[in-house]
This record gives sequence, structure tokens and C-alpha cells, in this order.
Amino acid sequence: MDSADYSNKNIVLNELIGLRAKVVKSSDPKQEGLDGTIIDETKNTLLIETGSGVKRLVKASSTFKFYLGNRKGRSFVVEGKEINFRPHERIEKSMKFYKRRKL
Repeated sequence: MDSADYSNKNIVLNELIGLRAKVVKSSDPKQEGLDGTIIDETKNTLLIETGSGVKRLVKASSTFKFYLGNRKGRSFVVEGKEINFRPHERIEKSMKFYKRRKL
């Protein structure tokens, strides 16, 4: 999928591993501002590689900014609850979530 085809709605439907991400908001103040590349994903967490090592982030209690391409490329802010599913279940559940929000 070309980056021009991404939006907040469909970025959560795609693979997150390999994307650059930043924690914009978190219930854990120490995690706010963490920035790195997503290297793994589980139902409840994202594993990101930062300049200071690998960090496990809880999806539900955070808001993330995902970057496409370099830092000057497009970026999307997504609440963790929108992606708080197993990667293979996210497509089905995200479609239901967005139908309720009528985006």
C-alpha cells in the first residue's frame, strides 16, 4: 500500500512492525516521548527499539504517533485502545470500531 493511501482509519488495519512510533501520551509519564521502531507486537503491547534499548509499551494506556517514511513524511496519531488487539484480529475489530465512530 502506498503511503498516500494511509489514513488514521486504515493505518490501524495494517502491519505495525517496522513503523517508527512515538509515545505522545501515556499513563506512565516515563514512557511519554519514547521514540523508536516497532520490532514486535502482542495483543496488549508494542515492543520498540529506542536509542536506549528495547522498551515494552502497553497499548491501552498510551497514545501513539506512527510515522510513514522519514520524519518529514506523514504521521498519524492513534489511541492505544484502537490497536489493543492481536495483530491478526485487529482488522476485523478495527472495522467494527470505526463503523461505530462513523469515520
